[in-house]
Amino acid sequence: MADKRDYYEVLGVDKNADDAALKKAYRVLAKKYHPDANPGDQAAAEKFKEASEAYAVLSDPEKRRQYDQFGHAAFDGTGGAGGFGGFDFNGADFSDIFGDIFGDFFGGGRSSSRSSNMPTKGANLRTRVNITFEEAVFGCEKEIELNIKEECKTCHGTGAKPGTTPETCPKCGGKGQVVYTSQSFFGTVRNVQTCPDCGGSGKIVKEKCPDCRGTGYIPMRKKYAVDLPAGIDNGQCKRLSGLGEPGTNGGPRGDVLVEVIVGTHPEFQRQDYNIYSTVAISYAVAALGGDILINTVDGPVVYTVKAGTQTDVRVRLKGKGVPTLRNKDIRGDHFVTLVVETPTKLSSEAKELLRQFDELTGDSLNAAKKATSSGDGKEGKSKKKKFFN
Repeated sequence: MADKRDYYEVLGVDKNADDAALKKAYRVLAKKYHPDANPGDQAAAEKFKEASEAYAVLSDPEKRRQYDQFGHAAFDGTGGAGGFGGFDFNGADFSDIFGDIFGDFFGGGRSSSRSSNMPTKGANLRTRVNITFEEAVFGCEKEIELNIKEECKTCHGTGAKPGTTPETCPKCGGKGQVVYTSQSFFGTVRNVQTCPDCGGSGKIVKEKCPDCRGTGYIPMRKKYAVDLPAGIDNGQCKRLSGLGEPGTNGGPRGDVLVEVIVGTHPEFQRQDYNIYSTVAISYAVAALGGDILINTVDGPVVYTVKAGTQTDVRVRLKGKGVPTLRNKDIRGDHFVTLVVETPTKLSSEAKELLRQFDELTGDSLNAAKKATSSGDGKEGKSKKKKFFN
């Protein structure tokens, strides 16, 4: 037995490792070296067998005690304990581990030792509701209509014909699950599956209710009022608890998730709890300053533009944004980009006044030409050259 590695070394755990640590370490190795993940790789198959052997011993309290006392000799018939007459995997339960591994390989779910006829919450239902920009800001109430399942009044949800009752499934004995065992080169493997006869309910309905056809529920169309809070945003959901699909085996109903679709606004854009918009101002207001009206979700407000304001300057209207979902009294801000508007239609008088304004401020090309042409000969030429260079 000298050529065998220490079982603790094989799994990569210390001698004080508990059951959870052993299982975790073995699952990693089994997934890495499993033959299904390494077809044709003999080295991987040997490592998988070595890890399985180590786990089978260390996961069994009695075998682990013997191994800790006598080492590998405990299993070859020469140890002080008399040995086990040769090592085998029988008695080791790999079902929960290989349920995970096979699920990863083949896309199946993990098998569970819990009975499948335990009370289970019903599935959630999803629907959408359209609201306006303002309704999202201040909140609103909307009505939705859903197809839901109501308990059948004839059989009271049992699915059985009046005067009869569901019977215990003979295949699974009412547990909702059946256990299959299979042999492989590493021993006996237990597979737990949902009972195919009762579908996991543990009950068989031999005489079905004529109204619900054995389902226990009748489909109905119902309307519900949905209270949407102030500040809700596009794509967010409102949860209506207990209005979804019925649960199984006495489990609670699922929920209804109402997704909100917020319409666009012709003037405002929203980002988180802030609102953004653009307002055009005249050249005169930008230069001289003055009061303007700015539209907000609360209505028009007066804002005083500072003299000398440049185009694309952004100003903030504090507290004029969207209420927060946690506290509707706390709001974001409204940011306004001021754009200086250039007039496109001017009267002759207005054009002349603008020319005079340019000359007075020294901004016009004529003013520049006058400046460069003043003085005598060379001096005037040098000024002109300097100005345009």
